[in-house]
Amino acid sequence: MITLPQTFNVAAHLVDRNVLEGRGDKTAIECGEERVSYRQLQERTNRLGNALRRLGVRPEERVLLVLLDTPEFLYAFLGAIKIGAVAVPANTFLKPHEYEYLLNDSRARVALVSAALLPQLEAIPRERLRHLREIVVVGTGKAQQPGLHELMDAASPELEAEPTHKDDAAFWLYSSGSTGVPKGCIHLHHDMVVSSELYAKGILGMNERDRCYSVARLFFAYGLGNAGYFPLHCGATTILSPDRPTPAGIYADIERYRPTLLFSVPTNYAALLAHWREDGGEFDLSSVRHAISAGEALPAPLLERFRQRFGIEILDALGSTETLQMVISNRPGEVRPGSSGKIIPGYEARIVDDQGEPVPSGEIGSLLIKGDSTCVGYWNQHEKTKETFQGHWFRTGDKYYQDEDGYFWYAGRSDDLFKVNGRWLSPTEVESALIAHPAVREAAVVARDDESGLTKPAAYVVVNSNVSPTDEVRRELQDWVGQKIGSYKRPRWVEFLPELPKTATGKLQRFKLRELQAQENQEPSASK
Repeated sequence: MITLPQTFNVAAHLVDRNVLEGRGDKTAIECGEERVSYRQLQERTNRLGNALRRLGVRPEERVLLVLLDTPEFLYAFLGAIKIGAVAVPANTFLKPHEYEYLLNDSRARVALVSAALLPQLEAIPRERLRHLREIVVVGTGKAQQPGLHELMDAASPELEAEPTHKDDAAFWLYSSGSTGVPKGCIHLHHDMVVSSELYAKGILGMNERDRCYSVARLFFAYGLGNAGYFPLHCGATTILSPDRPTPAGIYADIERYRPTLLFSVPTNYAALLAHWREDGGEFDLSSVRHAISAGEALPAPLLERFRQRFGIEILDALGSTETLQMVISNRPGEVRPGSSGKIIPGYEARIVDDQGEPVPSGEIGSLLIKGDSTCVGYWNQHEKTKETFQGHWFRTGDKYYQDEDGYFWYAGRSDDLFKVNGRWLSPTEVESALIAHPAVREAAVVARDDESGLTKPAAYVVVNSNVSPTDEVRRELQDWVGQKIGSYKRPRWVEFLPELPKTATGKLQRFKLRELQAQENQEPSASK
């Protein structure tokens, strides 16, 4: 167990401590041509915290951050926490009605917004925002909106951290909404330290020589650790970019900034593998000592292709917004392709049946996690909190099984598994088989009833750019799966899509595929 003093402010720990320990001149953040030292990070965090106080923000009040991945995100996140307020990072890909929900649900008094995203908030009628008092713009905004840098310039560079308790709320993270309305997960001042010690240091061996590059954005729980508090906790350097990540841009950033740790999601690793240099050469990833994947299960074929092409082994891991970061992970040199790895020391895991009893090794059940970085619950969702958090245990909603060596294997979400011919079928197993085919870039599998009302697997496939989606390819993929993993797992239908529906954080939205199926099923009857 990690011991912290009762009076503890995590912003002071992440910023002031680095200066006190002699890293004031070390680069904390690189973003484009900008370099921010730890001493500059401290000063700007202090100025921002003082600016928020001048706007009337008090301890425990929420500050919504609708910010791109620039240094200002970290100034705002840490500045709010340092004055005892609660930082609430928001997905930067939302629509006005979704920001309206977040603003009213969080009761944020102040919103800090990147200029490029300001129109999304301005589209909301102000009278419908019951709690918001001020919108502050980062970048060039409209004259009537206060600018962040002007407020910071007018504020003091000195700021004593609010003497918060280690168990005070420090920030909220809204779940990505892959299964419904986003839920505000309440995280405490000690949570980021726990995740950093157990995973960043304990598994990755992160240290002050590391340079962290995350394809996942800072508003996402995964990205907030990768590019935010992990490197700051370890005295390392984070590399930020406000640009929307593309394979070409990511490769260019890796070659320019030479990160040692690359964090991404399976969808992006697939996109990177599908991208090649125009001159026929290879991209230089030699600086990367570890590549990390999370967000959804990493298919074994993707891991193998990446290792063969770049000589880098991807460390797949499992975490969630509720647990803040990783709780199960593959270790360097001990990767088992297709698995999520082993439980991280400091956390506990159980796999149980519908009655809550432990299942035997190799049997699928519901995954429960116990750990001190888990959020205290969902804001204003009492019943959902009681369903999800049971004593010390968090019900992840994931189906898993554990092998005799202690590795955990993902079998899908609780509502994803279905029976075919009386036997349970895991969509992820079929997806992994499909992705192993050289024609396939991505695949998703859901249940569909045939003409007799019997449940069969339906596959939605994105093929590589050099492949034409034909009936011949469809039959080839069906036969391929049947031969590799069994005839009853063979997709009864294969549909080709230009892309799969996903959240902004890269998680597959299976419910949208089910909705698509429902629409397709209704169309013939409507035309009769």
